Amino acid sequence: MNNDRRGQGSEEKNVFFPASVPKTELSESYFSFLLEIKSKIKSTRVRTLLKANSEIIILYWEIGKSILEKQKNEGWGAKVIDRLSNDLKDSFPDMHGFSPRNLKYMRAVATVFPDSQFVQQIVAQIPWSSILTIIDKVKNEKARIFYLQKTLEYGWSKVVLYHQIELRLYERSGKLDHNFTESLPPLESDMAVKIFKDPYIFDFLGNREMRNEAELESGLTKHVEKFLLELGAGFAFVGRQVHLELGDSDFYIDLLFYHLKLRCYVVIELKAGKLEPGHVSQLNMYMNVVDDVMRHVDDKKTIGLLLVKEKNRIVAEYCLKGINKPIGIAEWEQQLTKSLPEELKLNLPTIEEIESELSSDIQTDNTDTTNG
Repeated sequence: MNNDRRGQGSEEKNVFFPASVPKTELSESYFSFLLEIKSKIKSTRVRTLLKANSEIIILYWEIGKSILEKQKNEGWGAKVIDRLSNDLKDSFPDMHGFSPRNLKYMRAVATVFPDSQFVQQIVAQIPWSSILTIIDKVKNEKARIFYLQKTLEYGWSKVVLYHQIELRLYERSGKLDHNFTESLPPLESDMAVKIFKDPYIFDFLGNREMRNEAELESGLTKHVEKFLLELGAGFAFVGRQVHLELGDSDFYIDLLFYHLKLRCYVVIELKAGKLEPGHVSQLNMYMNVVDDVMRHVDDKKTIGLLLVKEKNRIVAEYCLKGINKPIGIAEWEQQLTKSLPEELKLNLPTIEEIESELSSDIQTDNTDTTNG
């Protein structure tokens, strides 16, 4: 039997499928072009998400402001929020975030941040969950603004923000003894004061006491990522035990960093005991060598940071007096409780409690913002 049906009036059809050009036949310019297009798509997606986040938060703030006004002017009680929640869910079943809990948060945000311009410029630029973390955990107005600005500036996740609040970054920022005002130009001095802190908290070292500088240095470099987080944004690790040869003598810098924003080297010396005048002289010498040997012509003056287990502020003041190199002196601690007033120590949660609460908080927040 002949299977050829072409003689029965049917026509043979040729079907063509487009095939991509093999990679081996593409020029280098194509791959550069592809990277450029992918970069544009990614940046546009990020801008779109950020804009959407900003619009939602402004909407939440406006809803909270309206609730406040109605409660003030018409005496509406708390039960109105429950009714409003149900009605909004019925009217907008495809939208989330209208749970009673979230509506109360909207009201709280409008109460704490009444300035619409500040909300648009700062508050609306960070995630809603981070805003709620600040509302819940920070009661001081200036501290709230501080954490908002830091979150916006450094792109902190909610977990990092929570960690910084628990370690009381606001209370520690700019508190170290220094001579920056006398040794640096005004703008550089102001920036340096904001970047450094006192005390530094090395809770990631555990509970074992650091008996000497070698143990402390080893622990910090072993956990260098967590150490960098505690130092703050902008620090780049250069090395440990950096060798300096002076004449027939050898010296070693404990830790050497470069700060990308300050545009300078930062020499860190670690001491496991009390502050002694000789510590500052030693650090000053190391800084002189770094400025002469390592510093680039475009780099700013090297800054020194002396970390001691214990210091007397009067002794620190006299140690820095007459030194023309910018040096800061701060204490280091393995636990925050030493720095807290006695009445607050009993209320401070343990690391385990913080992790447990954080995990629970994230789950609850996801449930409310997704299903609410």
